[in-house]
Amino acid sequence: MSTVLETEEHQALRAAVAALGKRYGRDYTTSVVRDGAHPRELWAEAAKLGYLGVNLPEEYGGGGGGMAELSIVLEELGAAGSPLLMMVVSPAICGTVIARFGTEAQQRQWLPGLADGSLTMAFGITEPDAGSNSHRITTTARKDGEDWLLNGRKVFVSGVDIADATLVVGRTEDARSGRLKPCLFIVPRDAPGFRRSQIDMELQAPEKQFELVLDDVRLAADALVGDEDAGLLQLFAGLNPERIMTAAFGIGMGRYALARAVDYAKTRQVWKEPIGSHQAIAHPLAQAHIELELARLMMQKAARLYDDGDDIGAGEAANMAKYAAGEACVKAVDQAVHTLGGNGLTREYGLASLITAARVARIAPVSREMILNYVSHQSLGLPKSY
Repeated sequence: MSTVLETEEHQALRAAVAALGKRYGRDYTTSVVRDGAHPRELWAEAAKLGYLGVNLPEEYGGGGGGMAELSIVLEELGAAGSPLLMMVVSPAICGTVIARFGTEAQQRQWLPGLADGSLTMAFGITEPDAGSNSHRITTTARKDGEDWLLNGRKVFVSGVDIADATLVVGRTEDARSGRLKPCLFIVPRDAPGFRRSQIDMELQAPEKQFELVLDDVRLAADALVGDEDAGLLQLFAGLNPERIMTAAFGIGMGRYALARAVDYAKTRQVWKEPIGSHQAIAHPLAQAHIELELARLMMQKAARLYDDGDDIGAGEAANMAKYAAGEACVKAVDQAVHTLGGNGLTREYGLASLITAARVARIAPVSREMILNYVSHQSLGLPKSY
């Protein structure tokens, strides 16, 4: 890694997190999944070392850094085989939104806990009939005196079973008349009318996925995050970090798979030389490495733009980074499994489960096709078809 791109502090952070990840590794994550548990030990140790809140303000116990630092943490844990998906949600999306737009009371209540890992927050935007299309969100919030009443449904919400609250994206009632006014609400896990049911997933991950039902969930006025009329700005302040962190998730996973394949190709011998000496094996692995490195470059650009306050520039770069990382991750995992042949499908080598997991970086939080739509319209100025 060139010192021009990363500071000595960033390089030291990479090395330290890589060492932590190595102590846990893929076997730890696999055992957590097998036991139906959560990676509490790794989460707690990462928090204690200051890694989970590295992007949050120092005055609330965070590291005072930004997405550049937080993406390094997730990438290196992923490269060790033990990514923490809730890092995408709790400190990156929810922590960022509250730090930027929350009231002082909300910041005091949530940021210290999000920074030290003692509090976790989920994020609910996706809906059964709208996907992540914020223009079609039907979860509505209406005023009832000083309170808010929320009604609606959300799907594919990660970690609700362990989250102390969920940051829910809703729309104020008059948005149905044509004006888009998404608003963000902090919904405590034990709020009356707030129900969750686990979605049965083929995906093997410690973090469970849930469908949420909000049935006249009554919230005090102070549950609204930020300004009622600044919804889109606040929403994308959370979605850009989500894309950057999804890129980190994909790059880390791709690096892990590639490293396993390279180790195997160096030692597996069928003829006179190890199979890695054959270009049919070596070149696709080299190509996977190049594509992961290119994706990381775009992720670094996106993080830098975001941390510098350039939300528009960061939006384009974050989408591109997420797209590039998703493609690179899927290709790296596929090539790694192919390199190992039959061994790539065994539990012993732990790569087969990544075939499903790698798709997450292509699908969530937004599909590659929607990113191509974004680039077509926003970057290239082409007309919309929808």
